[in-house]
Amino acid sequence: MVVIRLAPAGKKGEELYRVVVADKDAALTGRYLERVGMYRPNSKQVLTLEKERFDYWVSKGAQPSPRVLKVISSAK
Repeated sequence: MVVIRLAPAGKKGEELYRVVVADKDAALTGRYLERVGMYRPNSKQVLTLEKERFDYWVSKGAQPSPRVLKVISSAK
């Protein structure tokens, strides 16, 4: 199954998460199919998301994680 989830990146104190499309069994910081956005909780521009690619993957059956759905809804 394919999921859309947050993958941690960055360093301590400057948290950064990539919004990635990955296989459910892949490691959290491992291989992913495509990066569709960035989430920076400590920044003015909190979420950058490629909406077209996100919608494409959802139409193909990818399941967004609960955290991704929460981040997207709070950014609107």
